[in-house]
Amino acid sequence: MIDFIMAKKEAIKKSSWTIFGVLVTVGLLGGGYYTGFSHGQDRVQYPNYSAEVMESTETLDANFNLFWEAWHTLRSRQIEAADINDQDFVYGAIEGLASSFNDPYTTFFPPVEAAQFEENVKGNFGGIGAEIGIRDGILTVISPLEDSPAQKAGLRAGDLVLKVDGKRSDDMDITTAVGNIRGEIGTSVILNVFRESWLQSRDIEVIRGNIVIPTLATAFFDDGKIIQVKLFSFNENASSGFYKHVKGALETGAKGMILDLRNNPGGYLEVAKDLAGWFLPRGTLVVSERFRSGPDSELYANGNEALVDFPVVVLINGGSASASEILAGALRDQRETPLIGTKSFGKGSVQELVSLSDDSSLKITIAKWVLPKGHILTEGIDPDYSVELSDKDIEEQNDVQLDKALEVLHTLISN
Repeated sequence: MIDFIMAKKEAIKKSSWTIFGVLVTVGLLGGGYYTGFSHGQDRVQYPNYSAEVMESTETLDANFNLFWEAWHTLRSRQIEAADINDQDFVYGAIEGLASSFNDPYTTFFPPVEAAQFEENVKGNFGGIGAEIGIRDGILTVISPLEDSPAQKAGLRAGDLVLKVDGKRSDDMDITTAVGNIRGEIGTSVILNVFRESWLQSRDIEVIRGNIVIPTLATAFFDDGKIIQVKLFSFNENASSGFYKHVKGALETGAKGMILDLRNNPGGYLEVAKDLAGWFLPRGTLVVSERFRSGPDSELYANGNEALVDFPVVVLINGGSASASEILAGALRDQRETPLIGTKSFGKGSVQELVSLSDDSSLKITIAKWVLPKGHILTEGIDPDYSVELSDKDIEEQNDVQLDKALEVLHTLISN
């Protein structure tokens, strides 16, 4: 298995990661078709294309006759050609078009698979409570949710999923992987997992459940002078929950905050922007959306500014993705907030779902997220203070990352 992993990584010739994460739970974080997090439930509708509006093959810088040559050759000579109808042949050709970008998250869904994908997005199913993505061509756990079946079974951020119920994952796209992992509540799925600290892969059984996505939890240190806000997701309750807990802490005399974004796979973009508005002056750039052409679309803080001068440090790790990376990166770029932990996941591409005329659909990577100082999020974020959690630390519940955060925050408060 280790040889398979190394060979797979060698085959990937990209310098950055392109990530489409799917939260294998009852509900996807993000809600809309901008995967990972969203502006809302926007859906692009295009008209039915007729021959008159299609691009003429005479204008293409390619020999389109070659397509028909291949079509007829396969139709006449492939042993199973009689079992495939012409429409499925067309779908196969479109899948080939989508795959030509070498982007596993630009994909085509025939009508049945398109309906299944939309069901996944809406979250009408049982799952294991983990977000998964593809990194370096390998199915990877982005983050298990707090108190989820995945976490209870021992899955961790960064685990490589080599098999799902005995089926090799290297032949699966994200949609197929999710379809294999999800299932009836109470049933089990066997994931063959490899972790960097292991010598060989192991099977982990996870019992599927009805997942309730948590929002946040708080803890206090130094007799209430320091509040730790552990944000589990950027869901619709995050902004109100943050307000409730932080307002109470400020009223009782808190002097500093540890914003804990470890294992937070993201959520709504608007929530990340709202929370940034607590820490940044109004009108401060939070993140930009970079498309293939035209100017970047810029999003600015527009909040209550209550914590602009409040000492803050942020905890991140390999399970911090998308909206977590946006908030952490914006705070460091715009107010030099220290980041502590390990490198974030690097989930920085934006997908859009486009419906086609027969209810099939294309999921297309259309943009990348860029931090205020120009860092592209697909590359992940390196912490200012790199602190690893060992297996022994986790087993003994020795949170050395939190210890470092307290040390750094004490220095900020004293200054």
